[in-house]
Amino acid sequence: MNDAENTPTSASQPLEERVNSRSQRPSSDAFKAFMASNWAPSSQELPGRDAVAGHAANRRKAISAQFKGERLVIPAGPLKVRSNDCDYRFRPHSGFAHLTGLGLDHEPDAVLILEPVAEGKGDDGGNHAATLYFRPLAGRDTEQFYADSRSGEFWIGARPTLAEFEARLGLPTAHIDELETAITKNVGAPEIGGISIRLVRKVDENIDALVDTARYNTARDPENLDLGVLDALDEKLSEALSELRLLKDEWEIGQMKLAVEATVEGFEEVVKALPRAMTHARGERVVEGAFFARAREVGNELGYDTIAASGNNATVLHWTRNTGKVHSGDLLLLDAGVEADSLYTADITRTIPVNGTFSDVQRKVYQAVLDAADAGFAAARPGTKFRDIHTAATTVLAERLAEWGLLPVSVEEAVSPEGQQHRRWMPHGTSHHLGLDVHDCAQAKRELYLDGILTEGMVFTIEPGLYFKEEDLAIPEEYRGIGVRIEDDILMTADGPVNLSAALPRRAEDVEDWMAGIYREADGDRN
Repeated sequence: MNDAENTPTSASQPLEERVNSRSQRPSSDAFKAFMASNWAPSSQELPGRDAVAGHAANRRKAISAQFKGERLVIPAGPLKVRSNDCDYRFRPHSGFAHLTGLGLDHEPDAVLILEPVAEGKGDDGGNHAATLYFRPLAGRDTEQFYADSRSGEFWIGARPTLAEFEARLGLPTAHIDELETAITKNVGAPEIGGISIRLVRKVDENIDALVDTARYNTARDPENLDLGVLDALDEKLSEALSELRLLKDEWEIGQMKLAVEATVEGFEEVVKALPRAMTHARGERVVEGAFFARAREVGNELGYDTIAASGNNATVLHWTRNTGKVHSGDLLLLDAGVEADSLYTADITRTIPVNGTFSDVQRKVYQAVLDAADAGFAAARPGTKFRDIHTAATTVLAERLAEWGLLPVSVEEAVSPEGQQHRRWMPHGTSHHLGLDVHDCAQAKRELYLDGILTEGMVFTIEPGLYFKEEDLAIPEEYRGIGVRIEDDILMTADGPVNLSAALPRRAEDVEDWMAGIYREADGDRN
């Protein structure tokens, strides 16, 4: 038999293996033996306890109190394919990150399980014992070390071992090969001695399927199993995890401050990049790139896609294409946030004059938005409702629109539930919670969110805006093409709100002075 006969044909090669054809990796025994030899031993020294470990344990205990006697399954999620054999950078589900304290990109497919135990006999006096199921690094004497482009150290670098995670988190760990048994054992109706499961769904399809199969196989009447009821049970877990994040602990607040500080630095880099942006066919991309570079240098990633909107693009609420030109005389609306390595993100917006100076009409619109933001800040006091921030801010905007002759009705009628005409130019909400997600706590019940009471430890935004589109014939031409939003990140304390992003100037004259100072410093560096 010749070499050609030994070569697999396309017809005999499994489809899933063909994506590896480009690697041209030898498969000889000699190669495998050589690759497995002469590697320095891995460090056996275990790391110290992470600062977040105790806080994460408290969060697990709080969730444990709500679901006595039930197995809780919280997946991190798998890698997601971007194209063919290339994955997106991994980010774990926020509920998983919150309960473990893990961030960064090193735990795809991991699952946290809270196993029910006798009441008060669990971790830290809770009702569950937690275990992190994880795929540890394969030894350097294994084929996976050099052959697996998703998890091999040769390809992606070292991953923590089970022992390292346990030392860092104070959280028992187990190999992911034990996961299926851990999820499915003793599943069944509690009245017959079984254990019910609650799962954070739509994070990992394989875990969803495993839980659904276990429920079906142990149901008394599988044909009449009401999946809607089970889905509702799962939704309660997601709701509880979301509501747990409404109040940030001391460690989380520290992470928020780090994210905000890094974001302020990113805004400064954008101002430095404006001269080049004005010369580029896609100047908004220059702006976006300047901020992204800072996010990757000092943080993990962007907390969300940057909005770098110049001119009329600033009137598009979620303009993330960032393909437009940046003209002198335009306003640039920059809505951006750095995500820290812990995955906590800032969310700040500033609207700045590209040439460093506001025109008269730009300044008038800007001042109205700033006054609305200040009114929202003044309304944000412990004990008041979250929705009061929006009411205070939008009332100011309605009053200014009326003064300018733009409202077709009175202010009273506009701000009434039956009116809302002012929302043509301010269609979004004024505030949202902020933390691991840019729109954090999104699954919380309405009575704890919009109708919730502002409480010490909450972190949220205040972000009113006015958006006058070029094509809007309901307004005078002088306003058209102007979009302004001012957004700050607010920490509620016992003494009232604290603006975490106050280091970025807000008043129009301060914005102009800030930009001029950055330009002077840049000129000095060049000289």
